[in-house]
Amino acid sequence: MPENLTYKILRAHLVEGDLIPGTEIALRIDQTLTQDATGTMAYLQFEAMGIDKVSTELSVSYVDHNTLQSSFENADDHLFLQTVASKHDIFFSRPGNGICHQVHLERFGKPGKTLLGSDSHTPTAGGLGMLAIGAGGLDVAVAMAGGAFYLNVPKVLKVELVGRLNPWVSAKDVILEILRRLSVKGGVGRILEYTGPGVATLTVPERATITNMGAELGATTSIFPSDEVTREFLRAQGREDDWQLLTADPGAEYDEAITIDLSALQPMVACPHSPDAVKTVVEVGPIHVDQVAIGSCTNSSYLDLMRVAAVLRGKHVHPNTSLVIAPGSRQVLTMLARNGALADMIAAGARILETACGPCIGMGQAPCSGGVSVRTFNRNFEGRSGTADAQVYLASPEVAVATALNGVLTDPRTLGDYPAFPAVSEFLADDSMILPPAADPTKVEVRRGPNIKPLPRQQPLPEELTGNILIKVGDNITTDHIMPAGAKILPLRSNIPAISQYVFSGVDPDFARRAKEQGGGFVIGGQNYGQGSSREHAALAPMYLGVKAVIAKSFARIHRANLINFGILPLVFCDPEDYNRLQQGDELYIAHVGISLVDNIVIIENRTGKYSFEVKADLTPRQIAIIKAGGLLNYTKEHVK
Repeated sequence: MPENLTYKILRAHLVEGDLIPGTEIALRIDQTLTQDATGTMAYLQFEAMGIDKVSTELSVSYVDHNTLQSSFENADDHLFLQTVASKHDIFFSRPGNGICHQVHLERFGKPGKTLLGSDSHTPTAGGLGMLAIGAGGLDVAVAMAGGAFYLNVPKVLKVELVGRLNPWVSAKDVILEILRRLSVKGGVGRILEYTGPGVATLTVPERATITNMGAELGATTSIFPSDEVTREFLRAQGREDDWQLLTADPGAEYDEAITIDLSALQPMVACPHSPDAVKTVVEVGPIHVDQVAIGSCTNSSYLDLMRVAAVLRGKHVHPNTSLVIAPGSRQVLTMLARNGALADMIAAGARILETACGPCIGMGQAPCSGGVSVRTFNRNFEGRSGTADAQVYLASPEVAVATALNGVLTDPRTLGDYPAFPAVSEFLADDSMILPPAADPTKVEVRRGPNIKPLPRQQPLPEELTGNILIKVGDNITTDHIMPAGAKILPLRSNIPAISQYVFSGVDPDFARRAKEQGGGFVIGGQNYGQGSSREHAALAPMYLGVKAVIAKSFARIHRANLINFGILPLVFCDPEDYNRLQQGDELYIAHVGISLVDNIVIIENRTGKYSFEVKADLTPRQIAIIKAGGLLNYTKEHVK
């Protein structure tokens, strides 16, 4: 029977279960990646399992998020990450080597392999034909230890690309169009598989831009075929031996399908404060822009920045607009420096940032108060930039550079001839900042700074739960709302007691204090609770504060998995109207929790309102066992000897 590409790779890595949509399966993981905002906890969890070395084909630890060293915490964590990687057979990409997804695409990604990463934008590698999935750090730690990764079989959405992009229209506009059509919830429970004649017109970096922002749809992942375009990219990286031809079979079936005519697309932007608030640049109009930022794992490739440099050559950034540029990798930065493109950017007035995530996660370059910032990033959630009242628009590098020159949001089609470049025949391959693991791990001492605190552990699930509603929030609450990032908070990522003081701090500054005083309790959420980043701190820190359950209308995939991993019950309203009846401060009570989870329907008594309502658990037997054990770490230690 003809198979789509997604099912081919899933079947080749299937450890448990059958490929029936909605049922749970277990996958063998070939590669893992971590980054420093999530990696410290992942490796502490890996160490807690008592395993000497990773069991994957390849595991890489990247430092790309917390590279600002205004105090000792980040530098100490970098040393911890370097030494723990050396000891446990993990490659280490040093600070300054680049953003994990860009570097992995360049140096490690292999078509047909599975990649699990403790970063929600791990699907970037789907541009190479990998099945690349973002997950919480504990799931990645289990995979490094040789355990399988569990997920429900997603539906496969066929995205047929036809036609060819017009000049000044880019891959960013493709994914913005899909977000406009499907919304930030439209990919939940789905894998997007790209097919059609338009695929061959897109380079690997362009494909990676599209798969990267598939995360904003809530999709499990996105994937392109591995074809001759893929082969040429790997050949230019000196890795042609990693290539294999991988496509869907003729006549393959899909659960759903949409068609995108590339030739019909226009330059677009995502307006504040959501990646799916998409309009054309013409519709938004020439609004004043205070800042333009080009970079992030979405649009910092060599091809992206060569086009930016070509537009800037001989011109100057508008005097009322700041332009910052962050190349995605050391490879990109070095090549730009050698061919003169970097000099063109500097001469035009651009500020060149380190090859890191930087402003995308609020790590520097916050806009001015009430400022408008046009960014080539993947998220524009309120406050994520570091400025609470900033208005952030997401756009392609072409829109961004045109805007930087004019000081107002600008349709790049007004700039004249589109800069075209020949395909790169050879990228600069210098892996000197990727450190291999130690030949003799017994000689490696793992360095632990004073900010690295012991892992907090959840207790096994009791037979009854009681507590007050600590907070009630609305739809599309992101992990940035739950556990903010930024230069002030992220350095505390290895210190759960300290970072827990910032849970919901941007929504309700008193949340952490109230949770501790009341001995924990419940959180009430709306639709798509926990969208955005994979950061497990958004589950781990609430667990530390005593949160027993989150009751919501629906959950984002990664965050729901993280809640389960840390022993917090994710419960869904049977009747969404019950959400409206609940108030902050209401006392809730659940009896016979373990039995209720098996029966799926959990009855919750609102002791304040003097009524009861029903919620669904929708947990597999394995997930129930994890919850009962007090989380995945406890469960794994019980089952992996």
